[in-house]
Amino acid sequence: MNDWRIYRGVGQPHDGVRRLPEPPPWRDFTRAQDGAPTGSQDPSGARRLGVRRRRAENYAPRPAEVDAVNAALYLRRPLLVTGNPGTGKSTLAYAVAHELQLGRVLRWPIVSRTSLQDGLYRYDAIGRLQDVQLERARGAGGNGSDPGAGNGRADGDGADGADRDPGIGAYIRLGPLGTALLPSELPRVLLIDELDKSDLDLPNDLLNTLEEGEFAIPELERVADRQPVVEVLSHDSGRVAVHGGRIACTNFPLIVLTSNGERDFPAPLLRRCVQLELEPPGEEQLTAMVEAHLGEEGVAAGQDLIGRFLDREPGEVMAADQLLNALFLTQHTPHAERLTRERIADLLMQRLDRSR
Repeated sequence: MNDWRIYRGVGQPHDGVRRLPEPPPWRDFTRAQDGAPTGSQDPSGARRLGVRRRRAENYAPRPAEVDAVNAALYLRRPLLVTGNPGTGKSTLAYAVAHELQLGRVLRWPIVSRTSLQDGLYRYDAIGRLQDVQLERARGAGGNGSDPGAGNGRADGDGADGADRDPGIGAYIRLGPLGTALLPSELPRVLLIDELDKSDLDLPNDLLNTLEEGEFAIPELERVADRQPVVEVLSHDSGRVAVHGGRIACTNFPLIVLTSNGERDFPAPLLRRCVQLELEPPGEEQLTAMVEAHLGEEGVAAGQDLIGRFLDREPGEVMAADQLLNALFLTQHTPHAERLTRERIADLLMQRLDRSR
């Protein structure tokens, strides 16, 4: 069928959506399902680094990037990466994790409502209370006594209460930062993405945790005399043991904080970080990125668009994934008219700093 359009705007139902090609590699979510095994083959990393030829293997970062990453590793300090959207700030974390075989990248996306608590752990007190009340109701129904006499109490007392009570650890789940600080043989990689979108308090709230590499879980500290070791849920690897209600790292994680430069950070945070300013990708980096995702044929077919991306006006902000989107459609719409393809490229490659 020569018409590349799926939606034609004719108002008549049809099954044209079945003609959609495979998704772009960077939007193929079947490679990054929740629960995918940890290890060097990070599914979400494959989407970012390229699945035909991994970008980490054929892309030579600038010397400043290599130096900054090594400084952060040697000094056990976070790496603060600043740059325009689409310059590869987040990809840097995945490239390091891939090359050093540090397992799946822990990602903590930041929004205006994000708090330090979100990154460390969450305690589902309401869920635990509901489960306790449900067990008491079942116990009362089973022995004819009043609910207060049931043996399904939260502390596990009674004849068979301990068998039914999952314990407090079942209601505590570590966040990405909390999981990154677990004791481990090798450091984990944690991506704290777009820190500049946080409220004013979060950068300051992070200071003590980043400096000390440990934190307390008060809910577990209160029961540490009776339960010195409690298993809790981690962010990505099942249950882990917490001793004495505290988590302290043995190997400080490689923490990559990214910022689009939309705000300034307090000096106490800056002095704790190795700072890196990423420049927009040049021809070598762009070509490697396109080849990693779309193969050599993508590079050959997209020379005009790559040149257009590189020739934009100084200071004009455009993200590399805009170029990838345009190239992907160019590859998959060979029957579209040239003017149509140019119109689509214009639609996809609009400058991001355009005043509204």
